[in-house]
Amino acid sequence: MTELAERVLSLPDTLSVGPMLAIGLTLSAFFAGNWLFARIGRPLWMPPVVLSAVMLAAAIAILSVDYVSYQEGALWITVLLGPATVALGIPLYQQIHHIRAMWLPIVVTLPLAATLAGVYAVVIAWAMGATPEVLASLAPKSVTAPIAIGITKQLGGSVPLLMGGLLITGVVATLFVDLLAKWASIEDERILGFALGLNGHAIGTARAFEISHTAGAFASLGMGLTGVFTALILPLVFRL
Repeated sequence: MTELAERVLSLPDTLSVGPMLAIGLTLSAFFAGNWLFARIGRPLWMPPVVLSAVMLAAAIAILSVDYVSYQEGALWITVLLGPATVALGIPLYQQIHHIRAMWLPIVVTLPLAATLAGVYAVVIAWAMGATPEVLASLAPKSVTAPIAIGITKQLGGSVPLLMGGLLITGVVATLFVDLLAKWASIEDERILGFALGLNGHAIGTARAFEISHTAGAFASLGMGLTGVFTALILPLVFRL
């Protein structure tokens, strides 16, 4: 019995040699978060990604898993962020006729909204005395993770701090877009989807697909265009 207990206790150390522990913990937290999200009634203020993140953090702390080792193992999953983002081109293609009909509002709205999304966070942080590293980490907070990580590294920011900003931004943006849509009586799924994708990146896009495929397509468009626009403009503006 003692030998069995020792093997169980040494299991995290054995699995941490390769990526299996990190992948197993991440996937387990993901499925558990989605299950719990459905059980508590799918509240907008507590999306499954937050539940999964809390569960994963608790598991890492309880098992005393070294964070650097976990991060290295989880890179196998992080690599999939790029293809997952590219795969959003499918709903874009399916809704291309709606997108062509609204090309002018999209062209006018996107630069202003994407700029404001980055500027207000940087200005507030700068006014509170944040360091350049913090400013660089918060600037791309409204951009989808694969693009935001590249921007943050180029600006000299902290990726872990960025990920926290992405999580908070996605949750808050999704909640406020839904509340403001009800307050302003906005029912056009195209507008709702575009706003969710532009402000809430992947979390907002996931919420948009819960509304409809049309909303999801416009959220994908908003998220993709915001990422491209920010990647091109932010490094130039940030140096100023």
